[in-house]
Amino acid sequence: MKPSMLRWASVVVLSALVGSAATLAVTRLSPSAAAPSAGSTTAGTSVSQNVIPTVANVDVSSDIEQVVKKVEPAVVGVVDYTQNQNPFFATSDQSQESGVGTGVLFYKDSQSGYVVTNNHVVEGADKVEIVLNSGKHVPATVVGTDPYTDLAVLKVAVSNVQDITPVTFGNSDNLQAGEPAIAIGTPMGLDFADTVTSGIISAPKRVMPVQDEQTQETLNYQTVIQTDAAINPGNSGGPLLNIAGQVIGINSSKIVAQGVEGMGFAIPSNQVVKIAYQILKTGHANHPALGIEGYSLASLPDAYQPNVPVNYGVWVRAVTSTQAQQAGLKAQDVIVAIDGKTVQNIADLRTNLFEHQPGDQVTLTVYRGSERLSLKVTLTDMQSASSASGQTRPSSPYGN
Repeated sequence: MKPSMLRWASVVVLSALVGSAATLAVTRLSPSAAAPSAGSTTAGTSVSQNVIPTVANVDVSSDIEQVVKKVEPAVVGVVDYTQNQNPFFATSDQSQESGVGTGVLFYKDSQSGYVVTNNHVVEGADKVEIVLNSGKHVPATVVGTDPYTDLAVLKVAVSNVQDITPVTFGNSDNLQAGEPAIAIGTPMGLDFADTVTSGIISAPKRVMPVQDEQTQETLNYQTVIQTDAAINPGNSGGPLLNIAGQVIGINSSKIVAQGVEGMGFAIPSNQVVKIAYQILKTGHANHPALGIEGYSLASLPDAYQPNVPVNYGVWVRAVTSTQAQQAGLKAQDVIVAIDGKTVQNIADLRTNLFEHQPGDQVTLTVYRGSERLSLKVTLTDMQSASSASGQTRPSSPYGN
C-alpha cells in the first residue's frame, strides 16, 4: 500500500472509531437501547431465534448517477513531470512527477484523441501523461496552450481512447443561477481519481483575474461560472456538467480563505470550444492585439513616469504594428480608454481587446503629455504560445 493510502486509511479508521464512540454515547442515553436476549419477550411479543433480518433493495438511481456513467470514461487524470535538478539522484530518466490535474476527452479523429485541460496544469512540464479511467498511464503531447484563458489541449494516440466517447458541450450563455452542476475530477492526486461532487450554479457570470502561475502577474480578467460544487486542487481542467451530461465549463480555480466555502469557478464552455478548436487547427489561440509594448502606468518607476494628468492607464513603450503606427499612436502615449471603457492597467487593456476580433477597429483615448487624443486603430492578431507546429489539424465541427 502506498504511504499516501496508509495516511488516508488511518484517517478513515480513526473516523470510524470516533463515530462508534459517539453512537455508543447516544445509545446509553436511550432507554430502549438494551437488546432482548433470545427467547425473551418485549412488550409481550416473543422473539424467535430463527428470525433473520431482511435487506431491502432500493432503487437509488438518479439523474446525477446517469450523468456520471455517461461522462466519467472521458474524464482523465493529467500528470506532469519536470526534470530532477539534483544530480545526486540522476538516472537515465531524471523526470519526476510535479503535479496532477484533470482533463476531458472532447474530440478524436482517425489518429489522435484530444483532451482539454487548464494551461496551469501543464505549464512548465517536460513530460505529460494522461491517466485513463482504467488506471492506465498514457503518454500525451501538448498541442498548444493559452495562458490568457488558462486552457491547453493535449493529444494521445487514438488507440488509447478508441472505446471512449468524447463529451458534448452545452451552451454556457443559457446558464441560470440555481440549476444543478456536477464536477468530476482528481482532487488531491490520483488516489482520489474520478471523484464526483455536485451543487448548483451559484452565478453564471463572474469576473475573475487570470494569473500567470510563475510570476503571479494578472494577464486578463475573465468571465467565469461560479459554483458551490466542491472543487479542490487536482480538479483543475476537469468538467463542470449540467444535468443532461453536457460540459458547461472547465473547472479552473476556487477562493481559498478562512471562513470561505463553496466558491469554485469554471471557464464557460462557449469560451472553451472557441479556444480549444483554435488550438487544434493552428497550435495556438488567436487573440486581437493592439500592436504595442506597454506597461501599467502605476507600475512604472518614478524616473519613467510621463507628464500626464492621470495616474492610471497603459504607458506605451513601443509601437510594434503598422496599423497602430498608421493610426498615430506613439511611444510615451498613455492609453486610458478603449471605445469609452476605462483602462486602468495592462490587464484591463487585454480584457477590453479580447471582446473584439483581429481586424476590428477600436477607438483609443490617449494622453500625449497634457493633450487628450482620440485615435482609431485596427487590431492585429496575437498568437498565444504554441507547443507544437507544422501539424495537420482537424477542422472544428463547431465552425470556429
